[in-house]
Amino acid sequence: MVSAVNRLPSSPAAMASVVAVLLVAACTSATGTDTAGSRFAADSSASSSPSSTASASTGGATSSDSTSNGAAGSSPPSSSGSTTSSSTPASPSSTAPAPPPAPQLPLGGRTLLPKYRVVAYYGVPHSPGLGVLGTTPPDEAAREIKRVAAGYAGYGRKVQPAMEVVATVAQGSAGPDGLYSDAIPDADIAEYLKVAKANRMLLVLDVQPGRGEFLPQVRRLEKYLLDPWVGVALDPEWKISPGELPGREIGHSRAESINAVSSYLSALVTEHHLPQKLFVVHQFTLAMLPDRQNITRHPQLALVFHADGHGGVGVKQEVYGQLHFPRSAGAGFKLFYREDPRLMSPAEVMALRRRPDLITYQ
Repeated sequence: MVSAVNRLPSSPAAMASVVAVLLVAACTSATGTDTAGSRFAADSSASSSPSSTASASTGGATSSDSTSNGAAGSSPPSSSGSTTSSSTPASPSSTAPAPPPAPQLPLGGRTLLPKYRVVAYYGVPHSPGLGVLGTTPPDEAAREIKRVAAGYAGYGRKVQPAMEVVATVAQGSAGPDGLYSDAIPDADIAEYLKVAKANRMLLVLDVQPGRGEFLPQVRRLEKYLLDPWVGVALDPEWKISPGELPGREIGHSRAESINAVSSYLSALVTEHHLPQKLFVVHQFTLAMLPDRQNITRHPQLALVFHADGHGGVGVKQEVYGQLHFPRSAGAGFKLFYREDPRLMSPAEVMALRRRPDLITYQ
């Protein structure tokens, strides 16, 4: 019978491999799992290289050797058979999700002026006497706005159709709050917004504060103003002082009241990453905005001073020129289906010394 000692390999490297096999076998029988077998695969591949052989023969520890030594030494593997991996697994790629696309204007882009020329219908829902927008259902009005807006194509800009809805209407009586102003129902605004969305139009909410201030009434519209297609129009004609009555006196507004609204709106645009928002200030006499030069401009807003007086063609052209809107803001021009003796054509409007950025029909 040949002695087992005589069958042991004679070279140190071969001896190290045998010792490793014996240790792994002992670990497998102690745990009853495949963990040691997986470690052995790593040890076997490591021992095939010169550096691994040198480590085994000199007693130097590698990560695989440490696991085997732990299994055969004073720290036996747990009964669950789990061991701590000797190498750190590659972590999956942690790519941050792409941010949602920034909201766009109805016809694309995020800057309204000077890219677009806006053409709008103005009025109070269900009130034919207060503007053309209220003479027909909103779906029908949208079709008519598109037809009229097409007349302004070919003048160097895209044409953006819009609806200007009077959201708070000046009243002849004080009302419960004494402000001579009343808000239209939310359902009306929601209906016009739905139609504007379906037709890729802007919706402009007009504010007539009576004896109140612009800002509180604008703030109450915030749920609509968070929409990227909704803008604001302020009407100083209907902002009156104590003792005055709407319709009997022409109202006015100081820059401070208008700046309060523009600061609020610009912050809203910034916070919610909205596109540039249309911000209209109506005017047809210089006294309506006595310190217009102090009105602040914000890049988040497309500020437009809007000439909305009615009369003959010559009178309208003269008033538009006398208002001398600053070049740092947009210019608007209003046409009246009933009050103007003759409705100016798109060609006549575009022949004005300064082409309007906003044309509104009432």
